Amino acid sequence: MSQLTHFNHVGEAQMVNVGDKASTTRIAIADGMIVMLPDTLQLIIAGNHKKGDVLGIARVAGIMAAKRTSDLIPLCHPLMLTHITVNLTPLPEKNAVYCHTTVQTTGQTGVEMEALTAVNIALLTIYDMCKAVDRGMCLKNISLKKKSGGKSGTWERSV
Repeated sequence: MSQLTHFNHVGEAQMVNVGDKASTTRIAIADGMIVMLPDTLQLIIAGNHKKGDVLGIARVAGIMAAKRTSDLIPLCHPLMLTHITVNLTPLPEKNAVYCHTTVQTTGQTGVEMEALTAVNIALLTIYDMCKAVDRGMCLKNISLKKKSGGKSGTWERSV
């Protein structure tokens, strides 16, 4: 049987049984960016947005999202996360904000979905806070960069 969640013969969804897996330290790193108009980025960098500290609020949103991943994605196991970082870096040369997240736990299943959820929600929070001045913002290149731990060991994106 596949390690992935599957549908049984009557079409019922099942959560993967991780009860027999070893508890190991598991880490996932994901990243992505939101591209915007130069004036929008300058507003964020200067801290002059009328809604407040855009990057600070987006960081907190990403952390909160990682913790709530199992509430958002069906059949995702609820996990006790031991560490979450959400770093947001303005990239003036690309008119973008880059997001880099790291999520860690010690458990029986990985944290890839939590890291990816943190990136998406942090970037969506920037969009939400800035959409009144720039509806053309675009989320780009969101991906898992690396994961470690568990039976499959370490995987790292080569590109």
